[in-house]
Amino acid sequence: MAATTVGIKDRGSQIPYAEPPWLSDLPSPYIRDSHRRLQRAMREWVDKNLIPNASDWERCGRFSPDLYQACAEAGILMPMAAGKTIPHEWRSFYPIIGGIEASEWDGFHDFIIHDEMMRVGGIGIPNGLIGGLTLCLPALKKHGKGPAIERIIDEALSGQSQFSLAVTEPEAGSDVQGVTTTAILGADGTTYTVNGQKKVPFSDDPRLYLMASPTVGYSEANKALQWITGGMYAKYFLTLTRTVDQGFTLLVIPKDSTVTVRPMEMCGSACAGTAFVEFDDTVVPVTNRIGEHGGGLACVMSNFNHERLFISFQAMRCARMCLEDALSHAITRETFGQELVSHAVVRHKLAHMAREVEALHSWIETLIYQLGNLDERESTAKLAGQMAQLKAHSGIVLERVVSQGIQLMGGLGLTRGGRGERLERIWRDVKAITIPGGSEDILLDLSIRRAVRGLTGASEPRKNAKM
Repeated sequence: MAATTVGIKDRGSQIPYAEPPWLSDLPSPYIRDSHRRLQRAMREWVDKNLIPNASDWERCGRFSPDLYQACAEAGILMPMAAGKTIPHEWRSFYPIIGGIEASEWDGFHDFIIHDEMMRVGGIGIPNGLIGGLTLCLPALKKHGKGPAIERIIDEALSGQSQFSLAVTEPEAGSDVQGVTTTAILGADGTTYTVNGQKKVPFSDDPRLYLMASPTVGYSEANKALQWITGGMYAKYFLTLTRTVDQGFTLLVIPKDSTVTVRPMEMCGSACAGTAFVEFDDTVVPVTNRIGEHGGGLACVMSNFNHERLFISFQAMRCARMCLEDALSHAITRETFGQELVSHAVVRHKLAHMAREVEALHSWIETLIYQLGNLDERESTAKLAGQMAQLKAHSGIVLERVVSQGIQLMGGLGLTRGGRGERLERIWRDVKAITIPGGSEDILLDLSIRRAVRGLTGASEPRKNAKM
């Protein structure tokens, strides 16, 4: 496919490796005119509405309360919730930024819309703003049924209500089946009563939930709470619960007086609204159930591929921004009478950063293409291991690139504000990318187990198998 001729402004940053190859006027087999229109519209919106406010919002730990509604009106929410395909039921009811036709939307549009929002620098604002929507709405659309769920979906897509995914618990971590929040179905079968495993009565100060006391130990205190990104903004929590009589059940839990939400202080991602969430005899109607009673784990796992791809999108643009800022600094900074980039050791660092960023981008594009050409059953069977590996790899790349970027920028890379602001913010956000969605070690092991199972037909390699 021949490259489309674009102007200098349309190419974005002129710093080498600062933009995806196709945006630098290189040919791509994947990119069409609609992708370019989406990119330009998103860039304009982000440049106007997010980037000028990012520093202030990160400093105060919260973004403007009307920002979510503004995203809906701009046509950002629905396509972000849709993923690689716009459902027919959502078409014509909600706008799409850039005037993109719903029938044209594909996985590369999904990549671009997230990639452009990530230019805000760091994941705090994107995660607090659209993280819950991206991770929750696919499950509601696929597994939810009835007027109550349809109304809740409409609230989210029209900008009225934000979502948060309430799965993670400190004592469970990557072991999703280790969640301890319980849901008991009432005798009449119309409601569930949801509780955390324990309540911690000794203090109203949320910081003390992470401290030992004479009566409540550290691990006991942790078990009482969900550890949830976007919880401070959410009206609804998509919550995985342990159903006492059978498996796990997924519920949409509205925030009410029985749901306690407390801010959690994090090392980064200040705007993400990360919260302690506790359910205290919270009554939830059965109509808010997603999937079947006892079938919640399968509903959560069905979105793992997209969740891990979404996190890889975030890591990708963060790594690219770190490379851009480090290279820009190396071109303009003088040391020992010459530009920093004139030193071979500096060029060597930049070259390694660039090769990892470009290779990661190519892998993401390859998997997007494969996901777009397989049905859901095939993509789960054939690509779940690779998606786990990609998510782990994207975090590894980001850690290396941001570390080298700060090394090259020196003290500027440690400063909140100024030329090193994005690098410093991303440095604090790195672990908030590498840990959620499955930690590196867990996912890498999963990827090989999936590959071996496909070869041998067994869940684990035989003891005498040659690897």
